[in-house]
Amino acid sequence: MTEDRPLAVFDVDGVLADVRHRLHHLESRPKDWGAFFAAAVDDPPLAEGIALCLESGKDCEVVYVTGRPEHCRQDTLDWFRRHGLPEGRLSMRAEGDRRPARMAKPQLLRRLARDRIVALVVDDDAQVCTAYEQAGWTVLRATWMGRAPVLEEAQESEGRT
Repeated sequence: MTEDRPLAVFDVDGVLADVRHRLHHLESRPKDWGAFFAAAVDDPPLAEGIALCLESGKDCEVVYVTGRPEHCRQDTLDWFRRHGLPEGRLSMRAEGDRRPARMAKPQLLRRLARDRIVALVVDDDAQVCTAYEQAGWTVLRATWMGRAPVLEEAQESEGRT
């Protein structure tokens, strides 16, 4: 890692990884969080997000901020490698952290970005993007996966991703 390069920050679900094939686990009552996260290993890549991440890695240090819980770390890192993404620090939600994503993710980014310039933050959650913008970061709102209301509810009201 080159400490003098600015950071390009990428979310995972809905930005790099297409989660639509596993959303049915969140539509059941009760939600099957174990199956939802276990199926992440099979997420198809989102071409637009992957291309932007690779391009950003030319001028920036790529880091990842996700609402996925810490127990998903190895699966997430393996997924990054399989899809040729740049190596970079991965900041994840602590086990038991159920705060809304709009609160949890900016805090994760603040920890990563201490004394660093953040060139760009890419996320698909509108409330998270607004929180990032209010904190002064330049945001690209990822719209290429399309809206997933069940995922938005999980991110905001259940603090699970």
